Amino acid sequence: MPEALAEPVSTALWYVGVGRAELRRQALPTLADGHCRVRMLHSAISRGTESLVFAGRVPEREWQRMRAPHQEGDFPFPVKYGYAAVGVVEQGPESHVGRCVFALHPHQDVFDMPADALTILPPGLPPRRAVLAANMETALNGVWDGAAGPADRIAVVGAGVVGALVAYLCGRLPGACVTLIDIDPAKKAGAETAGVRFATPEDAPRDCDVVFHASGHPSGLDAALDLAGDEARIVELSWYGAQGVTAHFGGAFHSRRLQLVSSQVGQVSPSRRPRFSYSRRLEAALGLLRDERLDSLLARDIPLNALPAELPRVFAPGSGVLAQTISYPPA
Repeated sequence: MPEALAEPVSTALWYVGVGRAELRRQALPTLADGHCRVRMLHSAISRGTESLVFAGRVPEREWQRMRAPHQEGDFPFPVKYGYAAVGVVEQGPESHVGRCVFALHPHQDVFDMPADALTILPPGLPPRRAVLAANMETALNGVWDGAAGPADRIAVVGAGVVGALVAYLCGRLPGACVTLIDIDPAKKAGAETAGVRFATPEDAPRDCDVVFHASGHPSGLDAALDLAGDEARIVELSWYGAQGVTAHFGGAFHSRRLQLVSSQVGQVSPSRRPRFSYSRRLEAALGLLRDERLDSLLARDIPLNALPAELPRVFAPGSGVLAQTISYPPA
């Protein structure tokens, strides 16, 4: 009798304890109707969110809301987590086979997903840059929440990947004066990528019309409040997990009638929600990535097999990593 074909197996990253991750192999099921089998080309670590997962700092009350779309396991550990994946469809509907797609899926070399949960990359967008789609969605949603407009004076506090992308989008508003602000002068490169000004907090412009906070540090929120003009809007893009946050509202916050608005990508901004579905917003984010200058936000690839050992360095304070990309072995 002919020898039975080996069952297909995939390899994925799992967060298994505080500061610990490992690769786990698992068999793939028979491909279901309407699903695609995707071979990963690149994925990216969401440094802000995944660092909280890695450190076990997702608050228990947020365990359900924080689940990634195709997460396996439960918080705190072990969990297969991640949501910035780009691959090529190997099997599935004819409309998808051979196409490069973006998926909200954890770091895994081969995976199955419903065809309607995949977004085909637009022409001219390199697969590696497309891993920024989830970050660009967050930035786009934040800009909508901030209602920034032409000729506004705009400050973005925190020059990580989301902050740089917010500055990039705002810098394309006609007549807008946009400044990307960070305590680390080395982050000036992010401002150059975005095509906007750079400043440290002490040199940042005051009396701004809109301020975005994306540093992930409570002190950054105070800096954002200080930069806002009368009745200006401050958009909070940082998520702190279980970390307590103290902001100084005892000064001129009330007399200047400042607005503090939370922004979270889990829902489409109210100003666009009647017309933008999640899929339309994601397609828009992918289209906004057709600029080769954004490649500078991507760190040197880490191979999947080296990822568990490299994660402490990636998540370490001061690592300088913006968007950490992961490479996968060919079939």
